[in-house]
Amino acid sequence: MRDTSAGTSAARVRPSSPRRAVWLLVPALALGACAPSGPGTAGPATTSAATPGTGETTAEQGAGPSPEVPTATSDDAPDGPVVLASGLHVPWGLALLPDGSALVTLRDRGEVLRVREGAEPVSLGEVPGVFPGGEGGLLGVAVAPGDGDADPLVYLYLTTQRDNRVLRMRLEGDALVEDRVILEGIPRGQNHNGGRLAFGPDGYLYVTTGDAGQARHAQDPASLGGKILRVDGDGRVPPDNPDPGSPVWTLGHRNVQGLAWAPDGRLFASEFGQNTWDELNLIIRGENYGWPTVEGVGGQADFTDPLVQWPTADASPSGIAVADGAVWLAALRGESLWRVPLDGGGDAVGEPQRLLEGEYGRMRTVVADEDGRLWLLTLNTFRGEPAPDDDRLVRLDPADLP
Repeated sequence: MRDTSAGTSAARVRPSSPRRAVWLLVPALALGACAPSGPGTAGPATTSAATPGTGETTAEQGAGPSPEVPTATSDDAPDGPVVLASGLHVPWGLALLPDGSALVTLRDRGEVLRVREGAEPVSLGEVPGVFPGGEGGLLGVAVAPGDGDADPLVYLYLTTQRDNRVLRMRLEGDALVEDRVILEGIPRGQNHNGGRLAFGPDGYLYVTTGDAGQARHAQDPASLGGKILRVDGDGRVPPDNPDPGSPVWTLGHRNVQGLAWAPDGRLFASEFGQNTWDELNLIIRGENYGWPTVEGVGGQADFTDPLVQWPTADASPSGIAVADGAVWLAALRGESLWRVPLDGGGDAVGEPQRLLEGEYGRMRTVVADEDGRLWLLTLNTFRGEPAPDDDRLVRLDPADLP
């Protein structure tokens, strides 16, 4: 790992060929986005003690001031940001349904909520088998494409007493009915459980996993930890995966927290760094992203460098979305929404812009709807000092941002 004890903090954009450096000056560098990798835990997870200077597993500065944001009702459509739900307890995952409502997972309660504009959230019940603790619990959620409005299939990423796994359920009205486990045996730990689920334009389900606190998992092709996985809706391995019979799509990841596709099919992923650099990566079939050998841009031929890297104090990027010609990253420790313009094809990106700094506190998840609006989940009830109405689901239009 490189020494960052001195020097100027910056968000660095990896230039396309020919190589040139583009730097965005930001506040001074602090310690990592997550606790350093260490021995994992094979038994039940428990909440870890806070470690100064880290992001996801650490108590941080209090959340920013709560803005005056209109609350949606069934009779109005106010301009600007709209709070669709408030008073949420440790929300994590967010998926939009064909009817315009949203599913929100509550990590520590193992519960799924359905949020409709202008109405109170409705509980769909607790998911069986969830064993919360540390960074584990009920995490990502995805809705299978092509189901229309009738009983869609819902996929959930959860931590159990033994592992992390993906459970398929069917939404029948306002009830989730258990179907089957489609993927299991993903390493679990106190930290670095991954957890993001998303269906790609190819119809396959992509699953992000963490190294579970044991960095060696990331480079072990036999381990499901520290990877992006790709399976079909039944958990079967697609025939065009890099290694026949293996769900591994890419490897060498520390803790991928967000996935999103551009209209041209490019897949982007956000990743927590350790002590130095958080990352936005362009995900390419079969590539190795270097953890734990490198963190951030390593310049080594065997590894794929990130498109953009941030000092961990400024980001801890979690969920991401693509809308309005940019990748949007919800930042936890950085308490911001980062915008990275997509300037063209391949690995061409523009200079990152830091938006909404401190306005909503920690941001866990962002998704884009069909109209290009952004739906944001805050996460202040887990760290910092929550505002009276935290945590919140907020919808906004990129055009309303500065």
